[in-house]
Order: sequence, then C-alpha cells, then structure tokens
Amino acid sequence: MFYEPGKSPHNLPHDPFKACVAPRPVGWVSTLDKNGRPNLAPYSFFNAVLGTPPMVMFSSGGSIDSLQNARDTGEFVVGVAPRAMLKELNFSSSPLPPGEDEFEYAGLEKLPAKCVKPHLIKGVPIHMECTVYQIVDLPSAFPDKRPCAMVIGTVVGLHIDDDIIRDGMVDITLFEPLARLGYQEYASVSETFTVRREDFWK
Repeated sequence: MFYEPGKSPHNLPHDPFKACVAPRPVGWVSTLDKNGRPNLAPYSFFNAVLGTPPMVMFSSGGSIDSLQNARDTGEFVVGVAPRAMLKELNFSSSPLPPGEDEFEYAGLEKLPAKCVKPHLIKGVPIHMECTVYQIVDLPSAFPDKRPCAMVIGTVVGLHIDDDIIRDGMVDITLFEPLARLGYQEYASVSETFTVRREDFWK
C-alpha cells in the first residue's frame, strides 16, 4: 500500500503511522508548574538525541501541561519505566485538570532530584534530570488549544539503580523498560543480543 499523509486516505481502520515507527521508548516526564505543582505524563515520542553532551527530547502533541511547565521553568525529569509499573504509567496518562497531581492519582511516591526541582518516581530505576536546551514548535491542528512542540533537554544529572548494573554495564533486561507500539499496544525489552562493529579503520 501507499498513501500520502494529509493528502490521500490510508483506507485502514486506524492510522498506521505509529505502528510503523516502533518500538518507541517511553519517557515518563516529570515537571513542576510555575506555582510548584507537580505534573507527570508518559511520552512515547521520546528519545536520546546526542551523547556528548547527553541530550534527550520529548514531543508533546496533546498533553500541554508538560510542555507549558518546561517552557515556564526550564526543567524536567525523564524516568525510564519498568514493565512492572505499566499500570501506574497508564494511570498517569489520564487527562486530569491542570494542577491535579498525577503522582497521587497513580499511587506513586515522589523523590527529590539533585540538580533540578521536578521529582523522581520511586521504583523507577533510571532518571535523567534535564534543563531545557531548546523548544521547537511543531504544526498543530488546534494551535490555540493543543500546541505541539519538541522539547530538547540537556541531561545534567543521571540516576541509575545499582541493582540494574551488571559487570559494569546497565542491563536493561533486569527491569524490562517499556516501549510503545502502534494503537494501544506496548512491548518490553527482556532479551538483547550483541553485534560488534566492524573496524573499518584498520
């Protein structure tokens, strides 16, 4: 099949685009609003964008609280959720009114960060404390009500649970990070394999 998004129909029951870009890591984004009230939301448009300095991004296409808070405060924290916390992650995606605490709604305990003000999530084995580097506005069908943007952050603090370090390396199979597929489907990483890079410079 072939179609041109926005120009021609795909003739499928659901939009296939997200199913074609999968798996997508899930970033569990914690922010504070300008009044210091916490917000928590999962984002499947999330990834690392640079290694040195370490930088990550999340893209907001509907939930505006994280985006607005990042604009207002210049800070956010990203947690990498384990499979065991799928229920809580799903609860935190509920469309609560602005100012209501998704931590409390999902039954999660807050932990203090070290370099920024937004909270860590107890039970999550990896957290990245970030300062906003740049916010790139993106097209939106409803720009006044649902602005879209990509938030790029510099990682200024990285928390890694000692229990997921094996032989000096992070072993993600010990917590099975969640990933998003298409539609309402999720996956988790429980198995890996190693492929050595060829040395083209010999």
